[in-house]
Amino acid sequence: MNAPFKTPAAEPPLWDLSDLYASREDARVVADLDAARAAVAELNGLQGRLVADRADPAALGATLDRVIGLYEQASERLGALGAFAFLSASTDRNDAAAQGFEADLREKITAVATPTVWVTLEINQLDDAELEAALAAHAGAARWRPWLRRVRAMKPHELSQELETFIAERMPINAQWPRLFDETMAALRVEAGKDTLTLAEALNQLSDPREARRKAAAEGLNAALAARVPTLALVLNTVAADKAMEDRWRGFKRPADSRHLSNEVDGEAVDAMADAVAAAYPRLSHRYYALKARVLGKPKLDQWDRNAPIETTAPRAFDWGQGRDLVLESFSDLGDEFAARAGRFFDRPWIDGRARPGKQSGAYAHPVTADRHPYVFLNWMGERRDVLTLAHELGHGVHQTLAAEKGTLLADTPLTLAETASIFAEGLTFDRLLATAPKAEQRGLLAGRIEDGLNTVVRQIAFHRFETRFHDERAKGEVPAERLGQLFIEEMGASLGPAVTLNLGYDAWWSYVSHFVHSPFYVYAYAFGDLLVAALMETRAKDPDGFTPLYRDLLAAGGTLTYAEALKPFGLDPRDPAFWTIGTRRLERLIDQFEALG
Repeated sequence: MNAPFKTPAAEPPLWDLSDLYASREDARVVADLDAARAAVAELNGLQGRLVADRADPAALGATLDRVIGLYEQASERLGALGAFAFLSASTDRNDAAAQGFEADLREKITAVATPTVWVTLEINQLDDAELEAALAAHAGAARWRPWLRRVRAMKPHELSQELETFIAERMPINAQWPRLFDETMAALRVEAGKDTLTLAEALNQLSDPREARRKAAAEGLNAALAARVPTLALVLNTVAADKAMEDRWRGFKRPADSRHLSNEVDGEAVDAMADAVAAAYPRLSHRYYALKARVLGKPKLDQWDRNAPIETTAPRAFDWGQGRDLVLESFSDLGDEFAARAGRFFDRPWIDGRARPGKQSGAYAHPVTADRHPYVFLNWMGERRDVLTLAHELGHGVHQTLAAEKGTLLADTPLTLAETASIFAEGLTFDRLLATAPKAEQRGLLAGRIEDGLNTVVRQIAFHRFETRFHDERAKGEVPAERLGQLFIEEMGASLGPAVTLNLGYDAWWSYVSHFVHSPFYVYAYAFGDLLVAALMETRAKDPDGFTPLYRDLLAAGGTLTYAEALKPFGLDPRDPAFWTIGTRRLERLIDQFEALG
C-alpha cells in the first residue's frame, strides 16, 4: 500500500497508481505478464482432468478446487494489468501513447487468457449430480459454489472451444470501437458563448442558475454532437451488430437476455420494472416538471432547464474538503467501519477527482482485483451533484473493499446488486445535506433530490427503452443516425412529458451516453438499484441499529448471493410486483413534499 498523503483541502486530488505499477515502463508489467503465463500454463496442464475424475467425487472436488484457484490467480495478475492500463488511459484520452499502451496490453492479456476457455466448458460437461457429489466430498471445492452457479447458468449458451477461443481473441479488436468513442468524447469541445468547454464542463453548465449560460451550453453541445453523430452512429451500429451476431450463435432470443443472465435476473422481471416505471411517468416526471415550470415562471421548460436550480441565487458550492467531510459524516451514519473504509480513499491517493482537458467525462469506482484496492474516478466541479457523485462512487468503493474478502471470483457482483451500495450512500448523503441546509435552501435541495431520482429511475428506463428499440431495429439492418434521433426523441419525450420542450438539436444527445457503447443494456441496473435501495431505506427507517449488520453482510457477500437471497433477511421479495412500487411511491412522496412547499 502506498503511504498516506496530504493534499490541500480545497483541491481535488490526483490518484497515484504506483500500487499497481510505477509507469508503463515498470519492469513489474512484464513480470506480471510472465507470472500470469506461468499460472495459465500450470492450469492448462490440468485440462481433461475434470472429466477424467468425474466418477470419483473426492478426486473431482480436489481437481475443481485446484483448477478454479489457478484460474483466479491468473485472473488477478491479468486484472491488475488491465486496470492499470485503463485507469491511466482514462485520465488522458488525448495521449496517444497511453491509448496505444492500453490497446497493446489488452491484446497481450487476451493472448494469455484465451487458452483458459476450456475451464468453464469442461466444468459444464459435468452432470449436476457429479458436481454436487464433488462439492460435498471436498470442502475447498464447496466454497466455489456461487461462482459455479453463474458458470452453470451459461451452459445452454456456450459454443465449441474453437468458437469460444475465436470470440475471446476478437475482444481486443472489438474494443477499438469503445476506444474510438472515448477518444471522440475526450476531444470534443463545446463552444458556449465566449467559453470553450469539455463535455464534462458543458454538462455541468446545464445546472447553472443563469438560463443564458444553460442555453449556451446546450446549444453548443447540440452543435458539437451533431458534427460527430455520423461517426458515433457507425460505432453504435457496429457494436450492436457484433453483439447480435454473438447472441444469435449463443441462442439468446432478445438483445438484453445476455445482460439479464449476467445480472442473474429474469427478463420478465426487468420488463415488469420498466413497465411499472413507464406507467408512473405521469405521476412522477410529468407532474414534477409541470410544477418546476410553474416555480420558474415558464409555461414550459426548455430541455436545458431540466436540471436548473429553482432558486435565483447561486446554489451552494462545495470545495473538496467540504465534500469529503460531508460524505464521511454520512458514511458514519452506518457505523464507524463504513466511515473508516471510506476514509482510506482520502487518506491515500486512491481518488482522481480533478477535472482537466483530456480526462474522460463521468465517474466510476474500479475494483481492480480482490488482492488490490479500488480506485475512484470523478470530475469534481464543486456542485451539489458532485458531492452526491463522490458519495455514490465511494459507496461502490466501500462495497468493493468489503466483498474483496471473498476473493476476486466470488467478489464479482452482478449489476443488480452492485448499484445498491452506491445509491444507498448517495441517499444518506442527501439526507444529511437536507438536514443541515438553511431553510431557504431546502426547497432547492429537495428539487435536486427529486431530479436525481428522476435521472436515476425515469431517465435510465427511458434510455433502456430507447436502447431496446434500437437493437430490435438493428436486427433488420443498419439504423440511420436520423432514426436514432427519432427513437431518442420519442422515448425522452414520453418520459419527460408535456411540460418539457425538446428543443432543436436534442435528437443528437443519445450519442454521448457511453453505456450504450461500452456496456449494452447496463442502464436499467441504475433504476433497479434505486428502487431496491428505496425499499432498503424504508426498512432502515424502522430499525437503524438492526439494519446495519444485515446491510454489511449483504455487501460483504459480494456475488455469492442472488439478489433475491440477499434481500431475504430484510423481509423483502423483489419477485413480488408490488416491491417495485415502494420506490416509485417514495419518489412520489418527495414530489408531494415539494408541491407543499409552494
